[in-house]
Amino acid sequence: MLWTTAAVVTLGFLVVLEVVARHYGVPGPITSQAREVVFAPQYGPLLYASLALTMVVLTWRERLLAAGAAIGIDLVLTLVRWAAGAETNYGSGALWVILGLAVLAVTRRTGDERTLLLKGVALGLLLLAGRRTGDTWLVITSKTRPDVLDPYLVTADHALGNPSWLVGRLVEATGSVGHHVLDFVYVKLAVAAVVVAAYQLRNVAAERRFPRHHLVRTFLLVGLVGPSIYMIFPVVGPIFAYGADGGQWAAADVWPDALPSVGVPGPMPFDEITPRNCMPSLHTAWALVIFVHCLRGPRILKAAGAVWLVATLAATLGFGYHYGVDLVAGVVFALTIEGALRAHDQRWDRAGILLVTHGVVVFAALLVAYRYLATQMADLPWAFGPLLIAAMSSVVYHYARTTRAWDRLPEPRRQPTGKPQPQPEPA
Repeated sequence: MLWTTAAVVTLGFLVVLEVVARHYGVPGPITSQAREVVFAPQYGPLLYASLALTMVVLTWRERLLAAGAAIGIDLVLTLVRWAAGAETNYGSGALWVILGLAVLAVTRRTGDERTLLLKGVALGLLLLAGRRTGDTWLVITSKTRPDVLDPYLVTADHALGNPSWLVGRLVEATGSVGHHVLDFVYVKLAVAAVVVAAYQLRNVAAERRFPRHHLVRTFLLVGLVGPSIYMIFPVVGPIFAYGADGGQWAAADVWPDALPSVGVPGPMPFDEITPRNCMPSLHTAWALVIFVHCLRGPRILKAAGAVWLVATLAATLGFGYHYGVDLVAGVVFALTIEGALRAHDQRWDRAGILLVTHGVVVFAALLVAYRYLATQMADLPWAFGPLLIAAMSSVVYHYARTTRAWDRLPEPRRQPTGKPQPQPEPA
């Protein structure tokens, strides 16, 4: 029932976004993804990462066959596109194999084996749908929100010492090497999530069931809920509102060389192209949940998660994509979503309700403060700066304490999906 409900809700949401996108003259998520069955895909690595997620339900022999088929199909399609003079890129083969596994599940599998394979296909397709949904959301924000609230955030950011300006100068000092490293981390965030998810789901094929909680659920829910906040609090970021990338729409061209002056903040008009995708910082939220899930893995996975989190934070600030207050909100948002999923697994006990309520209240208070107390925050940084950090830290501490208590509880026994295991004969 849970998987069926999720599939119906997701499909309905995609249809609504498709209609809205068509209204604004751009292809929606369904059209964009369907096009990549034939034409060169935009996100080749993501397509293969989605195939990797799907293959967690397959045996090793089936995985090798699926990967070989995807590569073979890509080679043929690349030759055909090259001969036709069309754009060439890889990834369509992976999409063909995912769709083929869906057909195989419906036509050749039965019972629990069919259900397990369809769940694997759903994981891969949901990752693709999440990316396409995000792209469509960004277009909608730029078309429907003509004014942005960057002056409020840049004013409130004085309470944190304007970290985007500081880190921006540090990234510039590292030259092209530092820029390329951080750009790789920033762009390949979804691939990193797939690596961690594949580790968590490594035993699905053997156990014939999915673990109780894994990264993919949180990753997708963050991407689904987060863009709705963009519609409430549209922000383009320092490099656009106060940097050269904003062109004639920028309030000033000072990022990251000089701090903007503090005045009376107000909404400012901006173009209909730049996404309003800063509040909260979803890259921060995604990197944080990746790190949280890495903590359950071996030492090398924990170290990799920590490095990826720090590099992502440096990139979001150093490239001028976010203000410091965006990151504070992103941390609270991520742990609230993660806490809600963990609370659902615990059947919404008292501890889970308190954790989610705490996160929601703090997140709402941050948005209200950024919008209506920005001037006071800039005038009293010695008071509001520590207060922001304390509010964020309270959610971090509450999450850690609550989940640690949940982890000590015995996990309920679950029946595996697949063929029934033979039972011993009675004595």
